Amino acid sequence: MSVKDHCGIFGIFNAPDAARHIYYGLHALQHRGQESSGIVTSTTDSDTGAPVMPVHRDFGLVLDVFDDPKLFDDHLIGDAGIGHNRYSTTGSSQNRANIQPLVVHHRKGNLALAHNGNLSNARELRKSFSERGTLFQTTSDSELILHLTAQSRRQKHLNQVIDALMQVEGAFSLVLLTDEHLIAVRDPNGFRPLALGRLGDPDQAGGAAYCVASETCAFDMIGAEFVRDIRPGEILVIDREGCANGGDFQSYEIPTNFGVSQCIFEYVYFSRPDSKIFGEMVDKVRRRLGVELAREAPVPEVDDDAKTPIVIPVPDSANTATLGYANECAEQGYRCRFELGLIRNHYVGRTFIAPGQDRREMKVRCKFNTVEGLLQDRTVIVLDDSIVRGTTARHLIKMLRDSGASSVHFRVSCPPVTHPCFYGMDFPNKEELLANQFDSVEEIGEWLGVDSLAYLSAEGMKRAVYGANSNNTQGYCAACFTGNYPVPVNMDASKDENEMWAPATAEAA
Repeated sequence: MSVKDHCGIFGIFNAPDAARHIYYGLHALQHRGQESSGIVTSTTDSDTGAPVMPVHRDFGLVLDVFDDPKLFDDHLIGDAGIGHNRYSTTGSSQNRANIQPLVVHHRKGNLALAHNGNLSNARELRKSFSERGTLFQTTSDSELILHLTAQSRRQKHLNQVIDALMQVEGAFSLVLLTDEHLIAVRDPNGFRPLALGRLGDPDQAGGAAYCVASETCAFDMIGAEFVRDIRPGEILVIDREGCANGGDFQSYEIPTNFGVSQCIFEYVYFSRPDSKIFGEMVDKVRRRLGVELAREAPVPEVDDDAKTPIVIPVPDSANTATLGYANECAEQGYRCRFELGLIRNHYVGRTFIAPGQDRREMKVRCKFNTVEGLLQDRTVIVLDDSIVRGTTARHLIKMLRDSGASSVHFRVSCPPVTHPCFYGMDFPNKEELLANQFDSVEEIGEWLGVDSLAYLSAEGMKRAVYGANSNNTQGYCAACFTGNYPVPVNMDASKDENEMWAPATAEAA
């Protein structure tokens, strides 16, 4: 698997010890970004009484960046804050200035931002700012929102933020922190998930705390209750008055010309199976993906005297789809059983998180091992959620054959990935995608070294998603499978295209 994840964002308001809640929320969202992590809180200076936003951020995992308990006791104080786990999709992964949350101070007070997604009009906006002499501190498209806010002609700080959000396009789920508000934003297309949660009793003094997160698994970590999704195009303003009034917050709407197109790949791969996104549990959708795949490409039949074929997942993101596949094959009368034939080393991050092909291949070798006794002389059906470059799949197939499998059949619970994403995922370019390097699925299978290869059809994927999430009638983006981009994009955009202008030695706070 070589699609690079995007980012995880978390924010909380009206919660004593906010930074610790954010820390645990980011820990639950670690799978969404492993390059860097950061937290900023809102409090008042003990000497001047002025509002301030202390911040701590650095390269690395949450557990490594926040390994000093004194950070939470002495520095990251306050009852409101936001946090971010990053995988770079715009702006170099090596530039410290790009680590989020981004924090600025301007004439209306402090403002911090954490962003998941990509702005499709970033190049146009950056050029306009550059021509007016604007100085940039980062090479990330997220900074553009801060400049739009600072240069807004509106008088109130909140109105300046809203004015800025009306001018950006593309994929953006955001949490913004002002001295008085926590603002949750989801782009009108609803590409990326964002949910609202509640921590504590609404009837308690001052009301409950409210939080927002990329996935609801972050709420589970801190004991918060899922309230609802942030709606596509919604700007939800969380303040103390609303907390005291049982969550009665002001909400604004960003107009759209393109309709709703939620990222279907969130269900296929990115989100944790214990999260609820776009109105449905990821686990339920993935099982349905496996069921549809079993109906289209069941396990091969074997001789009566042969060992029972085993169906194994590529752990961990394919686990639940494989359960659905194996159960449906058994229901149809095919002889098979679910097994764990590949063991994952959980102390190695997702292989595609490491930028650079050579580092990615090294992580594949470290990440998986086989259960040889289980595989010996066995027909093995291995199921993965997707194939992008094919590096991981090809290596795993060789491992299975070396461990004694008599035949290896590969099943994929989504269609072939044929186009890059410009909405918050860092895909390889079109030429690097495996499906574009061959003329047929059979040729791909020969290159991978399998006895058979089958992908879930686009129709089967839609049946699975809509069948599992029947209450959600809004549309989905499947551009990586179809090339039909719901919002216009710069096809030649590169995440490092601004690096020649980068402040090379910028330090993280």
